[in-house]
Amino acid sequence: MSGEVSASTWQVEIQLGEHDGRTRAVARLRTHDRTALVGTGLARLNPSDRDVPEIGAELATARALHDLADRLLGAAVGDIAEVTHEDVRLSDVR
Repeated sequence: MSGEVSASTWQVEIQLGEHDGRTRAVARLRTHDRTALVGTGLARLNPSDRDVPEIGAELATARALHDLADRLLGAAVGDIAEVTHEDVRLSDVR
């Protein structure tokens, strides 16, 4: 190894939509190798709560990113299994 540092940029795009007290977020991950994963998240306004759209956007986005992270871990497990030809079980990474 020559000690060189390799870097790449992955982009996550968040799209938000709001309709009838519900907020939906879609998180799309694109990598340099054309990997494209999508996570979704929903938030719903409780009728007794004050309507603060930013809170709905935050909740829906957090849920979409969580879903995306789960899908990315699943993809990594599949890739590891494909390379090693063994069953893969990741320990909790949090």
